[in-house]
Amino acid sequence: MIKLNKLVGLTAVAAILAAAPALAADVKVGILGDITGPIESLAPPIVAAAQLAFDEVNAQGGILDAKIAVTTGDSACDPSVAGPAADKLVNTDQVVGIVGAFCTGATIGAATAAGVPGGVVMISPSASAPALTTLDDKDLVFRTTPSDAFQGVKLADLLIQKGIKSVALTYVNNDYGKGLADVFKAQYAKDGGAITADVSHEDGKADYRAELGQLAAGGDKNLVIIAYASGSAHTILQQAVEAGDFDTYIGVDGVIGDELLTGIDPAALNGHLFATRAGAYTGASADVYKKLATDAKLDPSATYAPQAYDAAFLLALAIEKNGKADRAGLSQALRDVATAPGEKIQPGEWSKAVELIKAGKDIDYDGAGGPAEFDKAGDVDGIIVEVDVKDGKFVEIGPVK
Repeated sequence: MIKLNKLVGLTAVAAILAAAPALAADVKVGILGDITGPIESLAPPIVAAAQLAFDEVNAQGGILDAKIAVTTGDSACDPSVAGPAADKLVNTDQVVGIVGAFCTGATIGAATAAGVPGGVVMISPSASAPALTTLDDKDLVFRTTPSDAFQGVKLADLLIQKGIKSVALTYVNNDYGKGLADVFKAQYAKDGGAITADVSHEDGKADYRAELGQLAAGGDKNLVIIAYASGSAHTILQQAVEAGDFDTYIGVDGVIGDELLTGIDPAALNGHLFATRAGAYTGASADVYKKLATDAKLDPSATYAPQAYDAAFLLALAIEKNGKADRAGLSQALRDVATAPGEKIQPGEWSKAVELIKAGKDIDYDGAGGPAEFDKAGDVDGIIVEVDVKDGKFVEIGPVK
């Protein structure tokens, strides 16, 4: 009798379990970040901002009646590393979409090797070289930061506004460095500026004194450095300061990281170094993000952090809009949630967005970096700001006019 009762009980439990709805599987997404390599000092806040967006999705009921599961890969700002890292995310981890990579070369390498062949949407928060615009990506590669075709123009304009009519220029010899340098040189010449020395360099060297000698030979006291804070930019800046051939140092987004200033006398840089980078939008959605980031103990003004939050939140919105944890249709869904018309969605408004999507209504995301209106190439407009070194720290001054 006891055995019979046990059998009956087990049968009843089995029937209940069979009748219960199966829990939806986690929705897998990837963050492909340049966690090591020449921008490793910039990467942690970018990754953290993207993770913040995904955490908010899970905290507000999840996605497609499930949870987001995040897998992080390291692309090392190197196409040869990015390809295998992306291949793992796409073909082993089976992610639906990817935030990243961060460097342009790594983004192109990842997309070419795995993202595009696998039909995976990739949204970079920081890959800024013009080369990304013309990539044959099957409408799968997007970015939430403006192209360097915009930053290069603004950098040239800023120098002229400051009365700097001539500079020596060095840039890292890759897609990012060459692309940004080409745009800058063209606009600077158009504005009436002169390049007295133009020297490309390879990243990762221990000594750039030969290149600095060529740059100083032109006699200019203003040095533009287009490179990476954790790579050649730091070594070049340190050796330039030691040599004493230049008075003013000018950088771009890649140089803006605490590691750039490490081991260099602050007195040599305070008031003598400024740079440009993509800036945060100043509308209501930016204020919402600042509070969310601050409450999460993150720096809301960290380089490319607002754009990373937007990339992650947009990816989640697109997956929910697509109605399935599937790569097919995700690109169009991304354009749908990012583009007017539609009811405005701001950072953190996940549950509101889900309710509208389920009701069949259009939404239009305005993010930490502003309206995410992708053009045909997957690019967005943006804001370029000036950042100066004061008291040994980078301080944002404001938009470049």
